Amino acid sequence: MADEIMLLDWWSSMFGMRVRIALVEKGLKYESREEDLNNKSPLLLEMNPVHTKIPVLIHNGKPICESPIIVQYIDEVWKDKSPLLPADPYQRARARFWADYIDNKIFQLGGKIWTRKGEDREAAKKELMECLKILEGELGEKPYFGGENFGFVDVSLVTFSCWFYAYESCGNFSIEAECPKLIAWTKRCLQKSSVSSSLPDPLKIHDFVVQLRKKFGIE
Repeated sequence: MADEIMLLDWWSSMFGMRVRIALVEKGLKYESREEDLNNKSPLLLEMNPVHTKIPVLIHNGKPICESPIIVQYIDEVWKDKSPLLPADPYQRARARFWADYIDNKIFQLGGKIWTRKGEDREAAKKELMECLKILEGELGEKPYFGGENFGFVDVSLVTFSCWFYAYESCGNFSIEAECPKLIAWTKRCLQKSSVSSSLPDPLKIHDFVVQLRKKFGIE
């Protein structure tokens, strides 16, 4: 019996994008259901009653929530193709550390850049660049964060790249000017069809952010 895989998602969610990438990397066919986050479906409320958030992976009727957990689940269940986490326990722990760092830093700081003004925005911009420089240092001269192969940390971070233009536009700065190796890594990742097919156009994200800023009176 074939696996039944459904993803409850939202087009601009960098967390949903992670799951899309992992599913494509594994060559899995799945049904994607776009959620209206202002009017959440009964299925989403049933499958993720604690947080009521996307993404949710539903595998043979069973829900898995939170994108890092979903990606690890996908890697463990379909382990015969395109491993995302290293086999070595120490390297696996390091990958989880950096993925956690990304989740605790980049999402909040990026959000502050387009939702705040003045000194708050400048402080967030400064801290975001410090975090990205730390990540660039961890990347070093390697093609990918895990070495020669695209993996868990790459999946965790690359989905933010389609938001970079919106951050830069709102904050009037250039990530590439300060983190050229990180942007080169982004372009390398985008050469993979699993990434390019899973990430929306940065201009579409930018226009979405502009509309949100107008809606909330941030402009």
